[in-house]
Amino acid sequence: MAELKAVIFDMDGVIIDSEPIYFEIERDLFDELGLDISQREHESFVGMTMEGLWERVTAKYQLEETIQDLTRLHKDSAFQYMSEAKELPIVEYIKELLEKLKSRKIKIAVASSSPKNLIEIILTKLNLHDFFDLIISGEEVEKGKPAPDIFTEASRRLNINPNSCVVIEDSTNGVKAAKAAMMKCIGFQNINSGNQDLSTADIIVDSIGEIDAKLLKNLF
Repeated sequence: MAELKAVIFDMDGVIIDSEPIYFEIERDLFDELGLDISQREHESFVGMTMEGLWERVTAKYQLEETIQDLTRLHKDSAFQYMSEAKELPIVEYIKELLEKLKSRKIKIAVASSSPKNLIEIILTKLNLHDFFDLIISGEEVEKGKPAPDIFTEASRRLNINPNSCVVIEDSTNGVKAAKAAMMKCIGFQNINSGNQDLSTADIIVDSIGEIDAKLLKNLF
């Protein structure tokens, strides 16, 4: 029978309450490009890589700019914001959960669609970098979420069977990816991440503070 050996965290919306920041950056980029993208459509991009977002937008709106140029612009804007911010909005109770997992010798990973340099700067600024046994970016796998690639690769690098991993996700795309990777999934209903359908998660919480040893054990 499977037992918990690793917890894999999404970063944006789970560790850092960053979706409002990204919504603003992306909204500015959409405005610059003359795009009229609804809030609902915008929310459907949550959890995707930047490249994946621009692939979808370019295909739908027939943009002249290349996906590479748009992705670079997006990365630069996000990196500049995160680098210059004096303080970043950490998700409540996340540090306490990381401390509990560390004390129980459970492996901890970040599997984020964000670029690697952005993950590094955010975790360092939040003083959380040292908690993680593995940090993996959507740039390091062939297909981004909702494909399972990033979680499958995380379990491979941790040398832990997927059915002994729990993923914590706040987006529809992320939950789909976790379940496709044959992992248990906790859906975190972060109100700042927009309207996300987390119904396929094994359990849904409204606060990271609800996640404890008993809840994790009950998933297996």
